[in-house]
Amino acid sequence: MEPDLHALLRSLRVWDPAVTDLRPFDAGRAPAEPLPLFARWLADAAAAGQPEPHTMSLATADADGLPDVRIVMLHGADERGWSFATHAHSRKGGHLAARPYAALTFYWPVLGRQVRVRGPVTAAPPEEARADLHARSTGALASALTGRQSAVLASPEELARASEAAWEKARRAPDTPAPSWTLYHLAPDEVEFFQGDPQRRHVRLRYRGEGEDWARELLWP
Repeated sequence: MEPDLHALLRSLRVWDPAVTDLRPFDAGRAPAEPLPLFARWLADAAAAGQPEPHTMSLATADADGLPDVRIVMLHGADERGWSFATHAHSRKGGHLAARPYAALTFYWPVLGRQVRVRGPVTAAPPEEARADLHARSTGALASALTGRQSAVLASPEELARASEAAWEKARRAPDTPAPSWTLYHLAPDEVEFFQGDPQRRHVRLRYRGEGEDWARELLWP
């Protein structure tokens, strides 16, 4: 018997006090730049037991402006921006080639927090992408070597054969290059921090880039 979707949705709740710690957030004491606050919130999420706090939604648009979104892993965040990686020939790689602008969202329900980031995206030099990939796990290299990301798959057996060969190569030669693997940096124009509140007086602090400085402003929830 199929579940009653609407009844299920009405039964669900967010930010159960048994598992969620809605902390006060004094936006007036936030740092002048968004990156230190992001680093602090990411550390808070990890310490609070949020599973995979370094994963994020990545939104892109194709050449016609049609949007798409998926979950990817954050590879770093510094003065160059927020970094992630994929194959240049993947769907998101094609989107970024056509429209080099994207948006990110982190969601940490254990703290009722979100961080939204958007801005132009540039590809890092190939040597930086290689260093980033080879600093990661054998599984990460095997996945990159499997290749053909976003292409049509003829059968699960085809994937199994390609994956087994990639794992064998990754174990035997951990310096094997994956030429299409690309590291991207998103340099933010705007970063928003959202802290949930039990009375629904959510705090939204937006940083907007103004040249080399940042303007800070509160938003209505």
